[in-house]
Amino acid sequence: MLSTETTPQTSLNTGTLRRVHHIALNVQNMDVSRNFYGKILGLHELAGEEVPSTLKELVSQGKVANFITPDGTVLDLFWEPELSPPHSDPTQQFTRANHLAFDIDKSLFDEAVEVLKNNNVRIDSGPVTRPTGRGIYFYDPDGFLIEIRCDP
Repeated sequence: MLSTETTPQTSLNTGTLRRVHHIALNVQNMDVSRNFYGKILGLHELAGEEVPSTLKELVSQGKVANFITPDGTVLDLFWEPELSPPHSDPTQQFTRANHLAFDIDKSLFDEAVEVLKNNNVRIDSGPVTRPTGRGIYFYDPDGFLIEIRCDP
């Protein structure tokens, strides 16, 4: 007698997941965070017809802001006015996520470092030079660790 049972699939094939679609961060002060990601880091904020229809109402209420990186990754900011990290010192890890890293052309790395310094962004470490390239680690307004890095 032939069995009609099939073995359940236990893993996705390599390459099934194509890319990171979006990253969602909770922020305490939407205006400060929009300025940080939009003006200081220079990410494009979605507006008007660019905003996904599922988020239009939340965006119009000021509860969500959406940014997009040049490679198409969306960064969603969700307003959580009561948000406070478990530890007031942002150098203490407080989430399972370690950091968010943005890639930059190596010819623009030093300029990015100067922009961070000119805006009094709190630097965690760096710039550092490693065999994998250069990087600088800093905090967003809510204490989330961000990296700007470039290839060697």
